[in-house]
Amino acid sequence: MRQALSVISAKSASPLKTIMILALAMSFVVAGAASSMAARSSAIVVDAKTGKVLYSSDANGRRYPASLTKMMTLYLTFEAMAKGRISRNTPVPFSAKAAAEPPTKLGVKAGGAVSVETAILSMVTKSANDSSTALGEMLGGSEANFARMMTAKARQLGMNGTVFRNANGLPDPGQFTTARDMATLGIALREHFPQYYSYFSQRSFLYGRQRINGHNRLLGRIKGVDGIKTGYTRASGFNLVSSVSDGNRRLVAVVMGGTSGRSRDNQMAGLINAYMPRASTRGGGALVAKGGDNNPIKALAKVFLPKNDAPTPDDKPVIEDDAVASNDDPTSADEQTVAAVEEPAPVVKARKVKTVIVTAPKVETAQVVAAYAEPAAEAPQALDPVNTASVPSGWAVQVASSPKQSEAQAFLDKTAKQAPKILASASGFTVAFDKDGETYYRARFGGFGSKTAAWNACNALKKKKITCYAVQQ
Repeated sequence: MRQALSVISAKSASPLKTIMILALAMSFVVAGAASSMAARSSAIVVDAKTGKVLYSSDANGRRYPASLTKMMTLYLTFEAMAKGRISRNTPVPFSAKAAAEPPTKLGVKAGGAVSVETAILSMVTKSANDSSTALGEMLGGSEANFARMMTAKARQLGMNGTVFRNANGLPDPGQFTTARDMATLGIALREHFPQYYSYFSQRSFLYGRQRINGHNRLLGRIKGVDGIKTGYTRASGFNLVSSVSDGNRRLVAVVMGGTSGRSRDNQMAGLINAYMPRASTRGGGALVAKGGDNNPIKALAKVFLPKNDAPTPDDKPVIEDDAVASNDDPTSADEQTVAAVEEPAPVVKARKVKTVIVTAPKVETAQVVAAYAEPAAEAPQALDPVNTASVPSGWAVQVASSPKQSEAQAFLDKTAKQAPKILASASGFTVAFDKDGETYYRARFGGFGSKTAAWNACNALKKKKITCYAVQQ
């Protein structure tokens, strides 16, 4: 390159021509660097119960995340919900910037708003760029500040190969990640916020009278897949993070840089089919790496979760590399691989979502930002810690038990509306348990610092004729 440039410069008749040639050459260099980051595919499969890497192919290679970026936007949204800063029904105002984001988008006009839950559902199904920006602006005060919060949170989770520049994953040369980091984030979402994780399995939802269908084609097609997120830009190729369980085993797998949606899905299906039998059946069921420790919160810290209040770890999430499988791709059968593990898509009745469409004056937007924004975070320690793990630690108040998780969640929502002041600092969640071979779900409110606090809350609920009892997690 240097020799060629020197020859060209020598033959150039004018300095202007030389400058133009040099600029053109540099553009080729920059374009070549960008294409090298996007051209190669990468993948990883992690046993979500033990943290062991079962398969890895250039998992530390730098890649563009595309809409996988929204996983971190949702992580910070769930964190704000768990801390009580926002609720499912909090209006999310859409600025002119958010409304002007390119498709795919929900299409809310500037000055309008939707509920937090609608914004979440539009992101996990339609991958709405406008909803992502609106949430980022609400939580961070500005999208640029929210991107700093996202990167700081990534460091706290051990995602050292990731930098975020925006909330939605639209192209930005300074925004990048790795397959390994996306696996870490995928596991953290499920383990830190089980009470919200079911959003990722939503295949469609109602927006007014319009049914919006999701982009994740593996949901309902590949047995055990329960999320998480797809992504695509020209620079990134086709990306996918999947969480899958067969009841006794659980995997989180990442494929980045696919040449098409079909080939990416085929590769993911092949990885799931090949490595699920190799995953461990031991561990803590709904908890990661429960092991022999009687304290599930301490046990979780051994693999993915921090020793202290998550997600501000002393020890960052660990993905072990002592038994990495061969990088040979097990998906050479292509379409046949998907056919071998497909099951008929179940008939799912989408949960109806009440959408809040309001006019959001500028003063209201400012008030929302002031109320819910976290402080600017150039360094990880600038962020507030949040008491979350697989379930909130300490004492909880149980208000119901149901064989259906949706019914347990509905009871949580109803109770929260009946007693907003009593449960203002509590966070609702569901916990699965087995009884006589059947799975049931407990509906609980956690976050009480002491037995007395939980008892007092329960007594106050009983005065409202809400049955409950206090329990230590």
